[in-house]
Amino acid sequence: MSEIDTAQILTATAAQLGEWIAAQTVTSEQVTRAFLDQIEAVDDQVNAFVSVDAERAMELARRVDQRIAQGEQLGPLAGVPVAVKDLLCYEGLRTTASSRMLENWIPPYNATVVNRLLDAGLVILGKTNLDEFAMGSSTETSWFGATHNPWDLDRTPGGSGGGSAAALAAFEAPLAIGTDTGGSIRHPAAVTGTVGVKPTYGGSSRYGIIAMASSLDQPGPCARTVLDAALLHQVIAGHDPKDSTSIDAPVPPVVDAARASDVKGLRIGVVKEFAGEGYAPGVEQRFNEAVELLRQAGAEVVEVSCPNFSYALPAYYLIMPSEVSSNMARFDAMRYGLRVGDDGQHSTEQVMRLSRGEGFGDEVKRRIIIGTHALSSGYYDAYYGSAQKVRTLIQRDFDAAFEQCDVLVSPATPSTAFRLGEHRDDPVAMYQADLCTVPSNMAGNVSASFPAGLAPEDGLPVGLQVMAPPMADERVYRVGAALEALLNQSWGGELLQQAPLLDKTLTRKAAQA
Repeated sequence: MSEIDTAQILTATAAQLGEWIAAQTVTSEQVTRAFLDQIEAVDDQVNAFVSVDAERAMELARRVDQRIAQGEQLGPLAGVPVAVKDLLCYEGLRTTASSRMLENWIPPYNATVVNRLLDAGLVILGKTNLDEFAMGSSTETSWFGATHNPWDLDRTPGGSGGGSAAALAAFEAPLAIGTDTGGSIRHPAAVTGTVGVKPTYGGSSRYGIIAMASSLDQPGPCARTVLDAALLHQVIAGHDPKDSTSIDAPVPPVVDAARASDVKGLRIGVVKEFAGEGYAPGVEQRFNEAVELLRQAGAEVVEVSCPNFSYALPAYYLIMPSEVSSNMARFDAMRYGLRVGDDGQHSTEQVMRLSRGEGFGDEVKRRIIIGTHALSSGYYDAYYGSAQKVRTLIQRDFDAAFEQCDVLVSPATPSTAFRLGEHRDDPVAMYQADLCTVPSNMAGNVSASFPAGLAPEDGLPVGLQVMAPPMADERVYRVGAALEALLNQSWGGELLQQAPLLDKTLTRKAAQA
């Protein structure tokens, strides 16, 4: 074994860790222990994890080391730790959706994505925090408390998958799994300086994921580098007969695209409707600089109009709550989950009412009520039906735009990370965080957020969103890899190396090693 210290393990890319483990330069046990120690050291400040599965993680790591010692040729991420959003079922470990309703529920089976992680030899560290049932844009609605952004502990790491992104940014995991319904992978990635990809709808299986809005949800990879995200994407994607919406087609060549770092001749469309008022000056500045870098690297940049994108947010906030209303109906206290008032003094209906009243938080209740109203007799056509028509128009806008260009780009979020509690009493302001991300969920195409630098006014990360047609997932990786290579020249390495909390943590741990 070479003398690779803890700080080197924590800051290495997942691809590097996989190479070291395969070459037996380090063991998966050493790597897994380093990240478990980091979780123990910093998660009381970050609150990225709901559950840590340390004993089983170490056992998984030992098995990988044994297989490698016996000469088995494993995949590029074998032995590398990964954190999983607490919306995916993992047999034997509680899966809570960060809700009191499922606070102690332990699933008897694995989600397909979890099975694919295990089959590829990845080591699951535990389950990460999220907005309750993935409903929120700040990871503040969690029953287990808010997650904090490692760049500034007084700020949100985005949502709903803030736990997965924060775990990466705090070097508590080199890889993570998220789910994206309206931006829940891309928004946290943007405000934490990490990479987050929403694959094409149907490109990765939803089986075993607690549903929020079934026609919008999609699991995807979260990582610190574009190549790491592509390697994880390759593991989890592909057809699953257990998911009726799964696409029966080969996984796009995302890893090859992530290694290419070349945008010469690529046509990049800047979405006209995602410019102008409403964006923080630093976000707009870094976005424009990123686009100019891509142009200088050989891409052709054109302006594209998608007029119906302006209606995406209100349409989304009718369709999504309607599906929430349907999906949340299963949590009735009759089969599993929280059960309140079962004392012989209350009727079945009263037990259901009491359990749902205490088990669901305010945001979940708000969306159930909105969705139930939108689906009710006399309002269905006016609200839900009209929103679905807008959804079709958004899909047509994408189709027309992709006739003019290969990918579309925009800021990933209108602002950098806002302060915890800043929008707590203003849900509409919170919903505005999804302004740029929801169109891709409505259309089902692939979309990703890549680091684009730090906003000059507050020194916080900014994300560039890249969108491509369905099953053209490799295109977003091609753009992301090129931007990453261009920006790393000025950053001198990963953007995350500049995060204040991380510098203090890693310095302390290096001294202890």
